[in-house]
Amino acid sequence: MAVMTSEGISIDATKPSIARVYDYLLGGKDNYAVDREIGDVFKRDLPGSVAIAFANRAALTRAVEQIVTTTDVRQFIDLGSGLPTADNVHQVAQRHAPDSHVVYVDNDPQVLVHGRALLEQNDRTRVVAADVRHPEAVHHHPDTRKLIDFERPVAVILSAILHHVNDDEDPARIVRYWRDHVPSGSYFFISHFRSGNNAETREAEKILQQTFGRGRWRTDEEIECLLDGLDILDPGIVPASLWRPDVISNPWNNAGTRDLTVWEHLISAGLARKP
Repeated sequence: MAVMTSEGISIDATKPSIARVYDYLLGGKDNYAVDREIGDVFKRDLPGSVAIAFANRAALTRAVEQIVTTTDVRQFIDLGSGLPTADNVHQVAQRHAPDSHVVYVDNDPQVLVHGRALLEQNDRTRVVAADVRHPEAVHHHPDTRKLIDFERPVAVILSAILHHVNDDEDPARIVRYWRDHVPSGSYFFISHFRSGNNAETREAEKILQQTFGRGRWRTDEEIECLLDGLDILDPGIVPASLWRPDVISNPWNNAGTRDLTVWEHLISAGLARKP
């Protein structure tokens, strides 16, 4: 069954979407029965796995606020941005620096529809239809060029996207491309499924591979290697809930001083700077 949007974009409601499953796990409403079916597998067979989505979102909002309040960077490229939810990158950045420019990049048609609707009154944001595995297309897209000045530092957001790039697609190549095409002083935020070498990791990876043909858990060392040539800032690559948990207070941030669950250990985050 195809759903046709008012913009003439066709959305296949019979095939699950990574972005829509993630939206469902975060409590969103922009998903279909096929997405909820996959999401319910995680909720039923991997109880507690929803914490991964929330831990990731919290780290992202903290990272954006950290960048915009402690540096002069006012340009963001959010690769594989997913469906809009609470505290999107532009909302966090522009809350503190209204002149911040944000380019969202995704190839999911529903992301494009909802993103453009959300941003139609915001002339400092754009949604670019492109595949993150083809960074040159993003870099040279006219909407990217309209908003981003590549002579000035840029914050490149790689939130929960590189673990959907399989090894044979060379995720490190994607990061290298952006590292080589942004100036010194640019920042890179990454969050990534973290291998726990346990039953939970293996089962979650199997579900994603069977459903989407992608989904790769990597060790902290493998994640660090993706940021080769960049200076990884304190506290390094750590579980997302432990990445600067005291930076801000927001609805996604509830780690506090309690012990993390096994699920919260299954997603890491880190911030790096191009020297």
